[in-house]
This record gives sequence, C-alpha cells and structure tokens, in this order.
Amino acid sequence: MRVLRIEGKNVLGIDLLPSPYTDQIGSIADKSFVRKTMQGVTHVLHTATLHKPHVATHDQQQFIDTNITGTLNLLEAAVENGVRSFIFTSTTSTFGDALTPGPDAPAAWITEDVVPIPKNIYGVTKTAAEDLCQLFYRNHRLPCLVLKTSRFFPEEDDDHAIATNYADANAKANEYLYRRVDTEDVVIAHLLAIEKAPQIGFSKYIISATTPFGKDHLWALRKNAHEVVKSLYPEFENIYARLGWKMFPSIGRVYVNTKAREELDWKPKFDFQFILDRLKNGQEFKSGLAEMIGSKGYHRSSAQSS
Repeated sequence: MRVLRIEGKNVLGIDLLPSPYTDQIGSIADKSFVRKTMQGVTHVLHTATLHKPHVATHDQQQFIDTNITGTLNLLEAAVENGVRSFIFTSTTSTFGDALTPGPDAPAAWITEDVVPIPKNIYGVTKTAAEDLCQLFYRNHRLPCLVLKTSRFFPEEDDDHAIATNYADANAKANEYLYRRVDTEDVVIAHLLAIEKAPQIGFSKYIISATTPFGKDHLWALRKNAHEVVKSLYPEFENIYARLGWKMFPSIGRVYVNTKAREELDWKPKFDFQFILDRLKNGQEFKSGLAEMIGSKGYHRSSAQSS
C-alpha cells in the first residue's frame, strides 16, 4: 500500500483495523463486505491471513474462516468483477515436515516441486487456499499467482534456543543464507506478479533471498555450516567476530528462488553478501521500507484477525 500510493496508483486497502493505509474496515470472512468492496477492482493482492503465531491464540475454526473462506470469498468476487490478476501471499511454512530432514540426512533442498506436509492448522489452511487459487484458474481462467514467502517479519525468533543464544540481528543475518527475505524484495515480487499473472496464468513461487548454496553443499551444511559459509565468504569470520556474532552450527533447509527470478524477472537485492557489506560499513541491513513498517507484534489473546 505504501509503495503503490507513492507511485500514484488508485488502490483500496482493506483491514480489520483503521490505519493511514486502510480505506475499508472489515473482514474478508464477511462475504457481503467482500462483494461490496471488490466492485470495480482490477487487481487483487491477497495478504490477509492468520499466521503461525496465531495458532496459540486462535482456534482452528478462525483459521478456516479467514484463510480458506476468506480466500474463497475474494476469489468469487474476483471472478464476478473480471479481475485481471489475483496474487495470493502464501508461505514456505506450508512445506511443514518436508523442511526437517532426519538426523543422518542432508539439508533439504526446497523448491516449488516439494510436496507440502503441513504440520499445523496454519499450514493446512494456507495449502488449501493455494489449491483454491489453482481451482479458480482452471475453472474460471482467473490468473492467480501464489507467492510463498519465507521469513520477513521483524519479531523475535519463535525458537527459544535461537532467541536465547543469538542476538536478534545475528540470527536474522544468518537466515539470509537460506530462509529469510527483506520486505522491500517481497513488495517488488508482488508488484511484478501483478504484471506477469495474465501471461503466466497459474504458478507458485518461493520468495526468499537468493541462497549461495548449491546441492553439493547440503551434506556439509548439516555438519558444519560455519565452514561452508567461510569457504564462500572468507571475510565473514572477521565481520562476525567484531560484532560478537556466530553462525548456526547446522543448517537443515535451503529455499531456492530460481523460478521466481527467472519467470517473474525478480532481482532480490538483500542477500548474504549485501548483508555483509552493510555490516562491514557499520550500516543497518534492513531496507528503509522494513524499518518504516517496523514490528506489529501478534495477538496475546484470542481474537478475530484477517
């Protein structure tokens, strides 16, 4: 919304809460509200969702209402209004248990071809919503692209061991090697998807920072990630040492963004080399857009959200 308004586009923001970027207040789970607000809309960026942290604060029906029924409401209204592109923000979390290799296995090489094995209601409902997008392309020729984003939220890591043993910026910098993406690059991917959807029709894309790793690194990443990173970035040790930072001892998955770069013409800027260059110069490595948006936090008690 920020970027589109800066570009002077005619946009309509929908949310449950008022904000400078909210034009209509309501829930996507409310079909009549969706039908009313979608009149005259030509492109849809569907980011509304209950997230993984909400599993602890919201019941399963609320996930179904927002993530599945809400998506269905938007898709039906999109067809009714002749929408030209429908972009659905999904998540790499849908891969679930496929992201966790066994103790004697190499790191998982995650592309769009990996079959999801959802492990919670969040993953189940996002996977179902992706299937709805595919169904509406097949049955109604509604151009739908699914962007499976990796981590880009600034909140503290939900893994207690990581949050305890690594400075927050240290952990996030490490993740740019294999499972994190900057907000600015996410926004650019969405804007490109709007343009490309009519030609592509339907497809899914992993939206994550470009990894330096190849399949030949997967075994070594499980055993000694530090040495693998050192072999690719000789200066990393000194930069990290000055900050009192450390690399994760093991990396268990690698997200591959090749398809998004090739088919969407996406050129993500924030990779590990970019992070190192910023750190070397004493600069913040988050984008200005990520800094501006900041941390929103999550619900601490059960409440409706979309």
